[in-house]
Amino acid sequence: MSELAMPSLTLEPVEEPAVQAAPALAVEEQPAEEVKPVVIDDSMLSEAEKKVVNDFVTKIDITDTQQVMQYGSAAQKHIAAFSETALNQVRTKDLGAGVGEDLANLVTELKNYSPEDPESQKKKGFFSSFKKDADKARAKNAAAEANVDKISGILEQHKLKLMKDVAMLDEMYNLNQQYYKELTMYIVAGKKKLAEVKAGDLEELRRKAIASGAQEDAEAYNDLSNLVERFEKKIGDLELTRMISLQMGPQTRLLQNNDTMMIEKIDTSIMNTIPLWKSQMVISLGLERSRQATAAQAAVTNMTNDLLKKNAEMLKVGTINTAREAERGIVDLETLKQTNRSLIETLDEVMNIQKEGRQQRAVAEEELGRIEGELRQKLLELRK
Repeated sequence: MSELAMPSLTLEPVEEPAVQAAPALAVEEQPAEEVKPVVIDDSMLSEAEKKVVNDFVTKIDITDTQQVMQYGSAAQKHIAAFSETALNQVRTKDLGAGVGEDLANLVTELKNYSPEDPESQKKKGFFSSFKKDADKARAKNAAAEANVDKISGILEQHKLKLMKDVAMLDEMYNLNQQYYKELTMYIVAGKKKLAEVKAGDLEELRRKAIASGAQEDAEAYNDLSNLVERFEKKIGDLELTRMISLQMGPQTRLLQNNDTMMIEKIDTSIMNTIPLWKSQMVISLGLERSRQATAAQAAVTNMTNDLLKKNAEMLKVGTINTAREAERGIVDLETLKQTNRSLIETLDEVMNIQKEGRQQRAVAEEELGRIEGELRQKLLELRK
């Protein structure tokens, strides 16, 4: 896989991007162990990316309301457009039903031309239908072969379309990786800016308000605190978007794996089932000509029975193995449960954080009221 391009960060408003088809990786099973919370910091970045983030931090102004509203919106819109593209791929994709129908038609065609079982042949006489009408048998053979070849051609077209989809999903996955990296860099830059403001301007205003006791100083401190809180919420929104992007990776790979499995099924039909059927047909016709050309009826009958038994056994083994492979599951149900639990836990954590935020704001509001009352009382005492 080619190296991802360096993400670019911007504070300018962005328009909806023109999104092409997007991509994904196979879900890897994780060992059962204690899950450690992931801390989003610059340890996730390369040295070049750290430099981009550090340069970008100097451009962030959390007192600029418009800038705060637009912060990280470029990456968020990329993710939104990516989600819409992926959804459209699923909505418009009816190929699975088409492949299934064509495979069913192929099976029906093969069954319709299957040679009779040995017991039935004994009752009717060896190749009795060919005895009655050799021309009809040849016509039936030609028609069946033509139908099988037609279905085989359609399946080849399905295979080519699926292979294009697999390549398209690779592109989708790479784009999602790019957006994920952009979001991470926005979040790291935002956290650095928050830490810088809290330790610098905000702390300075707090000390000044305490020292002066002036109403305007207290209000200035409160205004900046509100701006800091708004920016913190914006960073929280970006973290949610980043989680969505994170989950899109394995989800896209699941779609890709489904297409790959269907390609394998088509290959099995084209490369194994059809040639086996044709070889069986050739064997049947060849045996009939041998029966008509030889006087050793018993020898021919025994040889034919042996061949039919061997081919039937080979067909049985091959079909059973093919069916077993086709019915094997792609994704462990436990993996899906774990992913769902992780998503639910994430949402619960977000709800708890929001709840704590509301409680902290209520406490702050009450405290600010008390401070204002003390200040007002002090002002009244000065006028006495």
